[in-house]
Amino acid sequence: MPTIQLKLREASAILGVNPKDLQNLVQFGVLQPERRDRFFVFDATSLLEARVAFYLKESLGTSVPLLARFIREIFAEAQKSKSGRFSDVSISSRPVSGKEVVRIEVPLRALATDLEARLPKPKASRNEADGRRRKGWKEEITRAFEDVAEDLKGISEKDILNEIKSYRAQRRKTPEISVVALSQKKTA
Repeated sequence: MPTIQLKLREASAILGVNPKDLQNLVQFGVLQPERRDRFFVFDATSLLEARVAFYLKESLGTSVPLLARFIREIFAEAQKSKSGRFSDVSISSRPVSGKEVVRIEVPLRALATDLEARLPKPKASRNEADGRRRKGWKEEITRAFEDVAEDLKGISEKDILNEIKSYRAQRRKTPEISVVALSQKKTA
Protein backbone atom coordinates (compact mmCIF):
# COMPACT_ATOMS: atom_id res chain seq x y z
CA MET A 1 0.00 0.00 0.00
CA PRO A 2 1.22 3.54 -0.62
CA THR A 3 2.82 5.55 2.16
CA ILE A 4 0.34 8.07 3.46
CA GLN A 5 -0.29 9.86 6.75
CA LEU A 6 -3.69 11.31 7.54
CA LYS A 7 -5.29 12.94 10.54
CA LEU A 8 -8.42 11.38 12.04
CA ARG A 9 -10.87 13.60 10.17
CA GLU A 10 -9.14 12.96 6.82
CA ALA A 11 -9.00 9.22 7.51
CA SER A 12 -12.70 9.13 8.34
CA ALA A 13 -13.49 10.89 5.05
CA ILE A 14 -11.52 8.29 3.09
CA LEU A 15 -13.15 5.44 5.00
CA GLY A 16 -16.58 6.99 4.49
CA VAL A 17 -17.46 6.93 8.19
CA ASN A 18 -18.37 9.51 10.78
CA PRO A 19 -15.24 10.95 12.48
CA LYS A 20 -16.82 10.29 15.87
CA ASP A 21 -17.18 6.56 15.05
CA LEU A 22 -13.50 6.37 14.11
CA GLN A 23 -12.54 8.31 17.23
CA ASN A 24 -14.56 5.88 19.37
CA LEU A 25 -12.65 2.91 17.95
CA VAL A 26 -9.39 4.66 18.83
CA GLN A 27 -10.54 5.63 22.33
CA PHE A 28 -11.78 2.12 23.13
CA GLY A 29 -8.48 0.58 22.03
CA VAL A 30 -9.70 -1.22 18.91
CA LEU A 31 -7.34 0.86 16.75
CA GLN A 32 -3.96 2.16 17.85
CA PRO A 33 -2.73 4.75 15.33
CA GLU A 34 0.46 6.70 15.92
CA ARG A 35 0.09 9.92 17.88
CA ARG A 36 1.90 13.12 16.89
CA ASP A 37 1.54 16.22 19.00
CA ARG A 38 -2.18 16.24 19.80
CA PHE A 39 -3.31 14.33 16.72
CA PHE A 40 -3.72 10.69 15.79
CA VAL A 41 -2.01 9.95 12.48
CA PHE A 42 -3.24 7.09 10.30
CA ASP A 43 -0.88 5.38 7.90
CA ALA A 44 -1.92 2.85 5.26
CA THR A 45 -1.85 -0.10 7.67
CA SER A 46 -3.89 1.61 10.37
CA LEU A 47 -6.39 2.71 7.68
CA LEU A 48 -6.76 -0.93 6.63
CA GLU A 49 -7.19 -1.94 10.28
CA ALA A 50 -9.96 0.64 10.59
CA ARG A 51 -11.58 -0.60 7.38
CA VAL A 52 -11.57 -4.18 8.66
CA ALA A 53 -12.88 -3.07 12.08
CA PHE A 54 -15.83 -1.28 10.49
CA TYR A 55 -16.43 -4.27 8.21
CA LEU A 56 -16.58 -6.65 11.18
CA LYS A 57 -18.65 -4.20 13.24
CA GLU A 58 -21.21 -3.81 10.45
CA SER A 59 -21.44 -7.48 9.55
CA LEU A 60 -21.21 -9.05 13.03
CA GLY A 61 -22.17 -6.27 15.40
CA THR A 62 -19.47 -7.46 17.79
CA SER A 63 -18.63 -5.91 21.14
CA VAL A 64 -15.68 -3.55 21.44
CA PRO A 65 -13.37 -5.94 23.38
CA LEU A 66 -14.03 -8.76 20.93
CA LEU A 67 -13.57 -6.43 17.97
CA ALA A 68 -10.23 -5.23 19.37
CA ARG A 69 -9.13 -8.84 19.85
CA PHE A 70 -10.14 -9.75 16.26
CA ILE A 71 -8.19 -6.79 14.84
CA ARG A 72 -5.06 -7.60 16.87
CA GLU A 73 -5.13 -11.24 15.76
CA ILE A 74 -5.83 -10.49 12.10
CA PHE A 75 -3.03 -7.96 11.78
CA ALA A 76 -0.54 -9.91 13.86
CA GLU A 77 -0.68 -12.54 11.12
CA ALA A 78 -1.01 -10.07 8.24
CA GLN A 79 2.13 -8.15 9.20
CA LYS A 80 4.19 -11.36 9.02
CA SER A 81 3.62 -11.45 5.25
CA LYS A 82 6.69 -10.02 3.53
CA SER A 83 5.17 -9.82 0.05
CA GLY A 84 3.43 -6.55 0.84
CA ARG A 85 0.10 -7.98 -0.32
CA PHE A 86 -2.59 -9.08 2.07
CA SER A 87 -4.40 -12.38 1.75
CA ASP A 88 -7.89 -13.24 2.97
CA VAL A 89 -8.06 -14.27 6.61
CA SER A 90 -10.19 -16.81 8.43
CA ILE A 91 -10.96 -16.27 12.11
CA SER A 92 -11.68 -19.42 14.09
CA SER A 93 -13.28 -19.31 17.50
CA ARG A 94 -14.08 -22.22 19.78
CA PRO A 95 -16.36 -21.76 22.80
CA VAL A 96 -14.94 -22.90 26.12
CA SER A 97 -17.35 -25.80 26.45
CA GLY A 98 -17.81 -26.56 22.76
CA LYS A 99 -15.83 -28.72 20.39
CA GLU A 100 -16.98 -27.28 17.08
CA VAL A 101 -15.19 -24.25 15.66
CA VAL A 102 -16.94 -21.12 14.38
CA ARG A 103 -15.22 -19.65 11.31
CA ILE A 104 -15.47 -16.10 10.02
CA GLU A 105 -13.96 -15.32 6.62
CA VAL A 106 -12.59 -11.76 6.29
CA PRO A 107 -11.94 -10.65 2.70
CA LEU A 108 -8.80 -8.70 3.63
CA ARG A 109 -7.52 -8.55 0.04
CA ALA A 110 -10.78 -7.03 -1.26
CA LEU A 111 -10.93 -4.53 1.62
CA ALA A 112 -7.30 -3.48 0.97
CA THR A 113 -7.99 -3.04 -2.76
CA ASP A 114 -11.11 -0.98 -2.01
CA LEU A 115 -9.14 1.20 0.41
CA GLU A 116 -6.33 1.76 -2.12
CA ALA A 117 -8.92 2.96 -4.64
CA ARG A 118 -10.25 5.49 -2.09
CA LEU A 119 -6.85 6.91 -1.16
CA PRO A 120 -6.06 10.28 -2.72
CA LYS A 121 -3.56 10.31 -5.53
CA PRO A 122 -0.40 12.32 -4.85
CA LYS A 123 -0.35 15.74 -6.50
CA ALA A 124 2.64 17.71 -7.67
CA SER A 125 1.37 21.08 -6.44
CA ARG A 126 3.48 22.37 -3.60
CA ASN A 127 0.86 24.94 -2.52
CA GLU A 128 -1.72 22.31 -1.61
CA ALA A 129 0.79 20.34 0.43
CA ASP A 130 1.47 23.39 2.58
CA GLY A 131 -2.24 23.92 3.21
CA ARG A 132 -2.54 26.92 0.92
CA ARG A 133 -5.62 27.19 -1.20
CA ARG A 134 -5.16 27.01 -4.96
CA LYS A 135 -6.23 29.79 -7.29
CA GLY A 136 -9.88 29.84 -8.27
CA TRP A 137 -11.14 27.77 -5.36
CA LYS A 138 -13.83 30.33 -4.44
CA GLU A 139 -15.28 30.35 -7.95
CA GLU A 140 -15.15 26.56 -8.06
CA ILE A 141 -17.05 26.08 -4.79
CA THR A 142 -19.56 28.81 -5.67
CA ARG A 143 -20.23 27.07 -9.00
CA ALA A 144 -20.70 23.74 -7.19
CA PHE A 145 -23.21 25.27 -4.76
CA GLU A 146 -25.09 26.88 -7.65
CA ASP A 147 -25.28 23.50 -9.43
CA VAL A 148 -26.63 21.82 -6.29
CA ALA A 149 -29.18 24.60 -5.78
CA GLU A 150 -30.31 24.15 -9.40
CA ASP A 151 -30.64 20.38 -8.90
CA LEU A 152 -32.74 20.85 -5.74
CA LYS A 153 -35.27 23.23 -7.33
CA GLY A 154 -38.80 21.95 -6.88
CA ILE A 155 -37.87 19.68 -3.97
CA SER A 156 -39.34 20.67 -0.64
CA GLU A 157 -37.48 20.67 2.65
CA LYS A 158 -39.86 17.95 3.87
CA ASP A 159 -38.86 15.69 0.95
CA ILE A 160 -35.19 16.18 1.79
CA LEU A 161 -35.77 15.37 5.46
CA ASN A 162 -37.77 12.24 4.53
CA GLU A 163 -34.94 11.08 2.28
CA ILE A 164 -32.42 11.61 5.07
CA LYS A 165 -34.62 9.64 7.50
CA SER A 166 -34.98 6.73 5.08
CA TYR A 167 -31.23 6.69 4.45
CA ARG A 168 -30.50 6.60 8.19
CA ALA A 169 -33.09 3.87 8.73
CA GLN A 170 -31.45 1.80 5.98
CA ARG A 171 -28.05 2.13 7.69
CA ARG A 172 -29.48 0.97 11.02
CA LYS A 173 -30.81 -2.31 9.64
CA THR A 174 -29.25 -5.40 11.12
CA PRO A 175 -26.93 -7.38 8.87
CA GLU A 176 -28.22 -10.34 6.93
CA ILE A 177 -27.04 -13.65 8.32
CA SER A 178 -27.24 -16.77 6.23
CA VAL A 179 -26.42 -20.36 7.08
CA VAL A 180 -24.85 -22.65 4.53
CA ALA A 181 -24.86 -26.36 5.23
CA LEU A 182 -21.52 -28.06 4.64
CA SER A 183 -21.44 -31.54 3.15
CA GLN A 184 -20.80 -34.38 5.57
CA LYS A 185 -17.64 -36.44 5.15
CA LYS A 186 -18.32 -40.06 4.37
CA THR A 187 -17.06 -42.54 6.90
CA ALA A 188 -16.14 -46.11 6.16
